[in-house]
Amino acid sequence: MKLYTIDTELFKLDGGAMFGVVPKSIWNKLNPADENNMCTWAMRLLLIEDGNRLILVDTGIGNKQETKFFSHYYLHGTATLENSLKKHGFTKDDITDVLLTHLHFDHCGGAIERSHDQLIPAFKNAIYWSNERHWLWATQPNEREKASFLKDNILPIQKSGQLQFIHTPAGSIEETGSLGSTAFSENISLRFVNGHTDMMMLPQIRYKGKTIVYMADLLPSTGHIPLPYVMAYDMFPLTTLQEKKVFLKEALENEYILFFEHDRETECCTLQQTERGARLKDIFKLEDW
Repeated sequence: MKLYTIDTELFKLDGGAMFGVVPKSIWNKLNPADENNMCTWAMRLLLIEDGNRLILVDTGIGNKQETKFFSHYYLHGTATLENSLKKHGFTKDDITDVLLTHLHFDHCGGAIERSHDQLIPAFKNAIYWSNERHWLWATQPNEREKASFLKDNILPIQKSGQLQFIHTPAGSIEETGSLGSTAFSENISLRFVNGHTDMMMLPQIRYKGKTIVYMADLLPSTGHIPLPYVMAYDMFPLTTLQEKKVFLKEALENEYILFFEHDRETECCTLQQTERGARLKDIFKLEDW
């Protein structure tokens, strides 16, 4: 098995929305805002070479939306999905599996591309993995979350015939006291969390004798490690809080490595226990590990 970091564009989101109830006087030290209160975030993907499978976790925002849409998010930077794949000797046609943590536009927009007047899979040889409960949540969205689920990103996946659903465990964290998981392959399991959106999947990978977890939007950045730092975007913030407690305790006990999708500076980190709870320990790039 081998893991590769796949960098895509940077984008901006409102700092207050990203840090919820935490005051700007505090979070602005972690990710300084511009004059419009916008902070820069990464859309960092993970590529897993596992035997004869080449698995891409999330796809970034893509490039098929209208100019007005992209103007809200200030895309910048030189990295693209295609160039990052090429850096490691791959193309989109080499991808065998696309594992979508959830279907918000910044995580799945690159899954579908526009070809003339057609919307087609960007990874023509891949199986696209979601889960049935999240798919239903995304295709029949509530009014609060509707703007994050774009039909052009989602429905063509199913239409293509390349969509498959992953089995999800029964029960909730309130009922079981733990984060449910299911096996994806011999070395990869998927954890399910419900605070940010219903049935978001976090890949957990055994690699070089350690466990590395792709954090998606449970912990968007190192700045979100303290328990109260919960995004206003989260549908169920108290559920996120409980999920973070359970996960961070387990991560500390088992010396997990955390891989961040949205932290513009930090790819990976380890944790340490302090009087204030779990906090950042070491930071490093995946290629240096």
